[in-house]
Amino acid sequence: MGKSPPTTCQEGKVNSTTATPENGRWKGYEYLLLARLKELYREPEVIFWVFAFPILLALGLGIAFRNKPTDTSRVAVVAGPGAARALELLGAAPARDAVHAEVLPAGDAFNQFRLGKYDLVVTPRADSYEYRYDPARPESVLARTVTDDALQAAAGRTNAVPTTSRASSEPGARYIDFLIPGLLGMNLMNSGMWGIGFALVDMRQRRLLKRFVASPMRRGDFLLALASSRLVLMLIELALLLSFGVLAFHMRVMGSLLSILVISALGALCFGGVGLLTASRAQKIETVSGLINVVLMPMWILSGSFFSYERFPAILQPLIKALPLTALNDALRAAILEGAPLVHQAMRLFVLCLWGAVSYFLALRWFRWT
Repeated sequence: MGKSPPTTCQEGKVNSTTATPENGRWKGYEYLLLARLKELYREPEVIFWVFAFPILLALGLGIAFRNKPTDTSRVAVVAGPGAARALELLGAAPARDAVHAEVLPAGDAFNQFRLGKYDLVVTPRADSYEYRYDPARPESVLARTVTDDALQAAAGRTNAVPTTSRASSEPGARYIDFLIPGLLGMNLMNSGMWGIGFALVDMRQRRLLKRFVASPMRRGDFLLALASSRLVLMLIELALLLSFGVLAFHMRVMGSLLSILVISALGALCFGGVGLLTASRAQKIETVSGLINVVLMPMWILSGSFFSYERFPAILQPLIKALPLTALNDALRAAILEGAPLVHQAMRLFVLCLWGAVSYFLALRWFRWT
């Protein structure tokens, strides 16, 4: 009798050992990456939050904090003897356009100052003026300085040293120049955390991870495809935000595009690892949403996306600089605004690599597929 034909299992085994180049080592990874990108493309909310929202935010904040003439200081002069003389001096001062003064009863003046409708209250005395200002309000401190200078100059004060002033407003020192790199860093963090952490728990809750495990798929390829999809989106985010800053606000990109690309890629991979770590054990969407917000909230506040972290006390500065978003924002600003090469940013890049490596190591050890 002849030999029986090989069974299906035997055939599958033979085929797997004689794989053609078309079915090589990375073919499964390529299909997984393509499938992940198609999932993102088919979700309109992802397109909006990842690409459109940062541009709209940059547009709104850029317009709100655009360069404009100095605001006029609003000054309330307490009614009584000397009030008319104070108005006369302020009206005759060389910088009279910088101060808008009104005479009000004492109660109204102090109450409206408390509510922020006036920056300064001037109370005329017999031979002097008393200023009431709030040192915690920059506009109040400015109003005190401008008003005192106007009154002193109108009363005949002469400067001991002659000076001249020249206005200068160059790209790089504006708020929008500070904002664009911060928005880019924040968007890389948000997309990495939510795009990986939230997506994995959603798959786990819908029992999709079980099906992936049952398929002839390398688990490392699946996780690598998730991380790689963030790199593809990172390229689009980077191009859109930088192009918007250059075209809409004439922002200057001083550094090389390669340096900016390397820093952005490290940031995307770093936060992809942190997102993977937050999703390694979570079973429910509500759980991973809470974990992601717990991780993101300190960095939203402390890492200098919208304002400088140097405003915080000195005792917090080492902790703030150790956060991955702080390192990413500082590296992006140094590369974009100052043209700093990568070799001068070794410590910031080390912080990103350390956070990413530790996150991936712990996530792969603790990750649950069910």
